Order: sequence, then C-alpha cells, then structure tokens
Amino acid sequence: MKPFSETLIRNADYILTMDDAARELVGADVLIRDGVIIEVGVGLTTAGRVIEADGCVVTPGLVNTHHHLYQTLTRAVPEAQNAPLFDWLTTLYKIWAQFTPDHMAVSTRVGLAELALSGCSLSSDHLYLFPNGARLDDTIYAARDVGLRFHPTRGSMSIGRSRGGLPPDTLVEGEEAILEDCIRLVDAFHDRDEGAMCRVGLAPCSPFSVSRSLMRETAVLARDKGVMMHTHLAENDEDVQYSLQAFGTRPGQYAESLGWVGPDVWHAHCVKLDADEIALFAATGTGVAHCPCSNCRLGSGIAPVRAMVDAGVRVGLGVDGSASNDAGNLMAEARQAMLLQRVSQGASAMSPREALTLATRHGADVLGRADCGRLAGGKRADVAIWDVSGVHSAGSWDPAALLLAGPTTVRDLIVEGKDVVRDGQMVTFDLSAEIARQNRMTKILREGI
Repeated sequence: MKPFSETLIRNADYILTMDDAARELVGADVLIRDGVIIEVGVGLTTAGRVIEADGCVVTPGLVNTHHHLYQTLTRAVPEAQNAPLFDWLTTLYKIWAQFTPDHMAVSTRVGLAELALSGCSLSSDHLYLFPNGARLDDTIYAARDVGLRFHPTRGSMSIGRSRGGLPPDTLVEGEEAILEDCIRLVDAFHDRDEGAMCRVGLAPCSPFSVSRSLMRETAVLARDKGVMMHTHLAENDEDVQYSLQAFGTRPGQYAESLGWVGPDVWHAHCVKLDADEIALFAATGTGVAHCPCSNCRLGSGIAPVRAMVDAGVRVGLGVDGSASNDAGNLMAEARQAMLLQRVSQGASAMSPREALTLATRHGADVLGRADCGRLAGGKRADVAIWDVSGVHSAGSWDPAALLLAGPTTVRDLIVEGKDVVRDGQMVTFDLSAEIARQNRMTKILREGI
C-alpha cells in the first residue's frame, strides 16, 4: 500500500509526543507528508486525507527491542510450560530443528501482525538457528509483507553439546560460514539511511552457545560494517553461574573483555546485572532490552530497571519469543514493566508515562533510531492511535495514562505514512489466512513429537 502524500490526524483528545520536551497536547493534530511528520500542534489543516481522532490518544508507534519471531509457532508447548531457561531451551530445540524456510516466513508475518495490533511500528528480531535451509532472508521478505520497520539480527550458535554448549550439534554452524553469511546479509539488506525500513544487526546467541573467538570476530566485523550488535546476557542465575565457571568473570565483564559494550551494542534481559555492571553499561552507552513477561514466565527474576535508568543506561522493552512469553503485545509488556518495578521498588518506582517512554522513545534510542519513537517535526511518520472511548478506559480520569486504564490494541497504526492497521484490522495482508496456515504447521509439528 502506498503512503498518502499528506495525512492529517485531527483533533486527538491527547497526543503524547515523547519529543525532547515531553509535550502532551490536548485537542491537537499531527500532520504527515511523504512518510515524515511535518508538525504536531493545534488547528492544523490539509488538503489531503484526514483521520478523525476525537475520543483517541495518539502516541508514537511502539518499539520492540527483542524478539524471536520463529517461536510464534511454539506457544504454550506443554513440556516447556513450567521449565526454567536452560531446561526450556533443551526441550524446544528438537522442535525448532524441524523448521523450514516456510516456517520462518509464516511465523514472522503472524508475529509482526500481533505486534502491529498492539501499536508496534518498529521491531527487532533475533534469529539464531537456521535448520533445513532457512535463512534470515526468509524473515526479511516476510516483514515487507506486513509493513513494519524491521531490524533483523543474524544470530548464531557454534558450540554444541559435544563441546560443552547447550544446543544440539545439529543446530550449530561453523564459525567461518557464520561470518561469511553476516557479510552477505549486511551487504544485501542493511539500509543506513534515515527512515530505513530494514537494518541488519549481528547477534551471536549467548555466551553458552558461541565461542569467545566468534564473539570477538563478530564485534570486529560489525564495527567494520557499521551495524549494531546484540546478544543475550545475564538472564538468570544459571546464566551468571555459567559465566563464572566457564570464563571466571561475571557476564558484564565478560562482554566488556570481548568488545561487547558501547552505543552500538544492546543486550537482552540483563536481569542479574550487579551495580558494577550497571555502571559499566551507563559509562559505555550500552543498551538493554528489558523483557518483563518472559522473565516472569521463566522465573528468571525482576530486572533492576529502576537502577539502570537512574544510572543512565539506555533501556527499551522487548516481548521476547512467543515460546517464553506466549504473547507479543508490546502495550501489555510496558504495563508489566511498570508493575514489576513497583512490586520490587514501591508504588512510585515507575509511572505509566515513564513505562510508555521505554516502549517508544527509549526503545528507538536503544536501536539507534533517533528518527523514530517520538512525534515531532522531521521524525518518521510512525503513529499509533488508541481509541479511549470504549470500556477499557470508561471512568478514567486520565485517558493519557493508557497503561493504567486503556486498550492494549490500536485502532489505527501508521508506519512511514502507510496504513498498517485500520479500525483494528490488518490491512497489508490477509492475516486470517496466515493464521490458518500457521495453525496447520503447528498441528504437524505437534503430531511429530
């Protein structure tokens, strides 16, 4: 679907801009032209398309900083429902080993659609296993069908069980082949321009599935190519113990020793960072993808988000994989982030607006996208429109406090000036048909166990 040359979102009850001044406007408008926000203000006019937004709150599109979209095919697997991280992984590896390029493509389309319906306009993805001819390309082409801004990362696993790693040997790759494919993907798909719809990152899976040399060489390659770097770190107590026993150091210091800190790096989870590691991340500009629902589901713990943010660490939100969260709703993730900090630090530990900032502006900053995550002149036209006239917000004294009383699905989502969700429905592809296809795939996988 082509973007409208000019669109005016008119007369919104509230606009939460997430701009540099954190402006909140009442009865205001957003003017979009050629995929870019021209102005946010009151009384704007256009000769182009008008979207009426009375009864609505308007925010920037949300930003998802960590996902494993392929896992959308393995939600709620019974044998993995009550397992901690390492047992959960070993249970699911044998299922994921059956995936094909079609599995990767279908799960990407369905997973990104679920995110879009929750107001997400920009999502990263971490794909680290490539069975049966699957490639990162499969997810990139599928994402184009959905219309979200996409940051796929070329993950990798090179240390299998026979060498002391966690994944089965059938799912690991040779390190030379991994690096060669990283070069191919960056050259083929990475767009460095402002407003890019696809940027590729490099992402060895975790300290317990790749070698030190691969971590180092990936960092060198990423910086040579000018792309970002991503991995899992300090997700739970087992993760920390593995680092201490295998490397003689905590995860943060291990990452630092390999060149894995800096503004071009973001780590997933970081549930178990200590004060020294938090200070390290703040000093180096290293980002964190906080995944509260997955951390709860796997019993990993509550990440020290309040301490990280107060120290100056860049923190965004991620839904993580749909096999460890079992949902992909970023608005629900933001609410969970807020609630967990209150549980651990007190009722004033995080406000709904601050949690929503993590899901928008700060998430965009973690991914190196200062052109996204805020509504301001010159920024990309990624806009979520939330209908607060219904039952979810009925009786609310502050409709802008969406995370306390508000919908968790959008009425409309615009990405780069194009409609992706309209009146609560995907408009870029046939989601119902794709869901049916995914359910057939899941049935075959389940029967094959």
